[in-house]
Amino acid sequence: MAEILKQISNMGLVPVVVLEDAEKAVPVAKALQRGGIDCAEVTFRTAAAEASIRNITEECPEMLVGAGTVLSVEQVKSAVRAGAKFIVTPGYNPKVVNYCVENNIPVVPGCMDTNAIEMALEAGLDTVKFFPAEPAGGVKMLKALAGPYTTLKFMPTGGVNQDNLNEYLAFQKVVACGGSWMVKGDLIANDRYDEIESRSREAIMRMLDFHVAHIGINCDSEAEAEKNAASLECLFGFGRDPKTSSVFAGKSIEVTKKKMPGSHGHIAIGVSDVERAVYYLRKQGVEFDLENAKYKGGRMSSVYLKEEIAGFAFHLVEDVR
Repeated sequence: MAEILKQISNMGLVPVVVLEDAEKAVPVAKALQRGGIDCAEVTFRTAAAEASIRNITEECPEMLVGAGTVLSVEQVKSAVRAGAKFIVTPGYNPKVVNYCVENNIPVVPGCMDTNAIEMALEAGLDTVKFFPAEPAGGVKMLKALAGPYTTLKFMPTGGVNQDNLNEYLAFQKVVACGGSWMVKGDLIANDRYDEIESRSREAIMRMLDFHVAHIGINCDSEAEAEKNAASLECLFGFGRDPKTSSVFAGKSIEVTKKKMPGSHGHIAIGVSDVERAVYYLRKQGVEFDLENAKYKGGRMSSVYLKEEIAGFAFHLVEDVR
């Protein structure tokens, strides 16, 4: 279960897919993949669910496919037979949860009150679905609900979209968000797979929130760094903020006290979650200097790309806006 949830956490997004026709399952999955998402929760709201899961797992083996809206043990068996790697339920069904736990099937049950949460904890689970997220009170309600349960993680679903996605993901107890806005029913019905692809890509960019956090200027000594920072302050009014290893002129220019990576300096790219950004950039062939990565609270908070771009080193830094 931990391995599957780690994968889901790295992805951050779980598209919730409702398929009326199993023949559309593979085109939908491939559109999600082209958009950068290798995960889907196929719901058992229709009779096509089992065949859809089977089609995706056979034709897109690298796709992490789960079954959603699972209401019975029989549906769990059908989903697993078809190749589903995890089960998601709308509420807490003890028979379904117990069967999954006993058979080592990752399960994320729906919980929107403390009673359901405590049953999940009693069953040995550490992650639950917060559903329906927005109608139940959104992030404010989730934080209040999560308060007493310091080790529990959540996967909000229901009313989550690209506009409120990062509000949920900014809460450290959220591992990922489920949503259907990338794969709406009308897009599937009308074979608009190009739009599913573009919505998926846009969702990833919204989630990662890449932006320039600061620019680094290399200096050879502390005296040189102080001199250059003083010049920037005099010219532009950028107040100096001395740091342990560098001096910041304002918030956007770092003047280093020693030679740092990058022939011309470095550019820090702020992201909402460094580990998640590494996951997605690696899929594009980007390599990282993991030996010198920095961590905070057990999660990666800063890491350099191995290759320079135009003479600049680039590093990702956690910078939630």
